[in-house]
Amino acid sequence: MKIALDNLPLDPITLQGMVRDLADALDEGQIEIERLQQIIREFRRARFGRSAETIEPDQLPLILDTKTGVETIIDEQTNDDGLNRISPDFTRSSFVKQPHRKSLPDHLSRSDVTIAPDVTVCPDCGGSLHDAGTTTSEMLDWVPASVRVVRINRPKCACRACGTLHQAAAPERIAEGCSATPALIAHVLTSRYCDHLPLYRQSRIFARYGLELARSTLADWIRAAAWWLAPLRHMLMSHVCSGERIFADDTPLPVLDPGRGRTRTGRLWAYARDDRDFGGTTAPAVVFYATPDRTAAWPARHLAGYQGILQVDGYAGFTPLTHDGSIRIAACWSHTRRKFYELHQAGSPIATEILSRIRELYTNGYLL
Repeated sequence: MKIALDNLPLDPITLQGMVRDLADALDEGQIEIERLQQIIREFRRARFGRSAETIEPDQLPLILDTKTGVETIIDEQTNDDGLNRISPDFTRSSFVKQPHRKSLPDHLSRSDVTIAPDVTVCPDCGGSLHDAGTTTSEMLDWVPASVRVVRINRPKCACRACGTLHQAAAPERIAEGCSATPALIAHVLTSRYCDHLPLYRQSRIFARYGLELARSTLADWIRAAAWWLAPLRHMLMSHVCSGERIFADDTPLPVLDPGRGRTRTGRLWAYARDDRDFGGTTAPAVVFYATPDRTAAWPARHLAGYQGILQVDGYAGFTPLTHDGSIRIAACWSHTRRKFYELHQAGSPIATEILSRIRELYTNGYLL
């Protein structure tokens, strides 16, 4: 705000009002400057800061699982005040086992190769050679996979009395006209979804074996296998949704977009049930759904009929699930705490106090 000194009014009340307006403008400007500085600090931390969200230099990440070597060392070094202190000589080598050579697994098949001496008499004195034992060592070998053709023969038997022809039924195929056995399709599925090997790469691998399989053919096999596996997926999802509490989350999923030369972003949803930390004996399970986008309609469709506690992050798409009262949302502490940690990094004493109180909740076991 720029004021001409020659045009200042002589009335004291008017001058006081101008001073108050100027002070308010300065306060608003300072607030805006602090807001922009906070944004800059967040960008710097996201780009150059450390990923660990600890508020003390010697604080280790919280571990809620069964005790590991790290926790054992920490428990042994707990002070009288109940706080964990790490001694100066605490290093990674304190709990990481030193590498050593292990014997090769016994379940692997063995193939013996004998290398006999290339002499029949002693080259030094000419005496005869006798057996003095064998030195045995083992090496790992790789037998390349092979593609074979299974020829199915079904003999026909005819009755000379009535002329009836008898023949065994042909084995059922995964799809009409499909020339792949279940073992080959299982290999394609495992390579695609466990080893993350795209179908066009698998097509090239088969080509090296002299077998031309188009990517569209492999996709048809996967589509047919998905139809057969759908009942198993429904049973698994029913098992997950029968739990008192389940966890849901989603992550970006790059999907090939043929013809565009790039990928598009899909979504992979995970719904998990695991009550082992709460003393439950029911088997844990997780179900995945792939969708083309992240709209709220997808979790509503996946969790139709579920009643219980849904543990999720801050995604607003889960909120509509609570409208009929059948689902209660349990928010994620890590996501909530992260916002206060960012303010703590910016120098907020209130955020630091909140982080300390959250730590007390975990220390006292209220959040375990």
